[in-house]
Amino acid sequence: MLTLVSPAKSLDLDSRPTTRRSTLPRYLDQSERLIEVMRGKSIAELRGLMGISEELAVLNAERYRDFSTPFTPRNARPAALTFNGAVYQGMEPRTFDARDWTEAGKTLRILSGLYGILRPLDLIQPYRLEMGVKVANNRGTDLYSFWKPRLTRSVAEDLADSPGAKVIVNLASAEYSAAVDLDGLSRLFEEGNRSVPELGAKVISPRFEDRDQSGRWKVISFSAKRARGLMAGWLVRERARSARAVTRFDLGGYRYAPEASTGAVPVFRNLG
Repeated sequence: MLTLVSPAKSLDLDSRPTTRRSTLPRYLDQSERLIEVMRGKSIAELRGLMGISEELAVLNAERYRDFSTPFTPRNARPAALTFNGAVYQGMEPRTFDARDWTEAGKTLRILSGLYGILRPLDLIQPYRLEMGVKVANNRGTDLYSFWKPRLTRSVAEDLADSPGAKVIVNLASAEYSAAVDLDGLSRLFEEGNRSVPELGAKVISPRFEDRDQSGRWKVISFSAKRARGLMAGWLVRERARSARAVTRFDLGGYRYAPEASTGAVPVFRNLG
């Protein structure tokens, strides 16, 4: 089983890592190509491309300029301990023990506009490059054209090597999950295509709902992000191995709601 999550814009660059273990991003050579593209952008172009302030554009121009390899623990940090948004606050990777990190390395993947796909302990340097940014490159007009074939194959290969059932738990946002051909992987699974067995995967995309002010169930963005992180961390700690195991998730007040669920979209509602 393999879990996919999004990265975060907010970064923790100061706290001391809770583990000495680290790995290297598998597509660092491709990241360097993108860095060269981004180094060629003016501050005004960065502002327009990413919809950010001039201050943030200057900061990230400096980050592109300072990006350098090889990555070591002295100039880079583990991805799961660097991203610091709501997903990672829910996941709490700083509480992982040694066995949890081993499990996460097998079953958890972070999608990234700059690095493509990351294992939790892959070293990264600070950056901002969201997957949806329309950056023209040698493969097309955006980052989806740059990454999608490669990431789809990478997810398939990692799933084949992961423990448990051939299930992808998609906890990534729509922006990031679109960088992987999940529909294609799911179709191959449903059709039982044996010519490419490593690609066959059951894909489930959990949905997290809270009551709005009128009492109706709906997805509330910040709460749902944190819930995705809670589930991602729970799947690691529980050593979940099947789609059925996912329905046992019960943190943060969320409980599985079978009456609102489908096989592809299990719904979890916050019962308080």
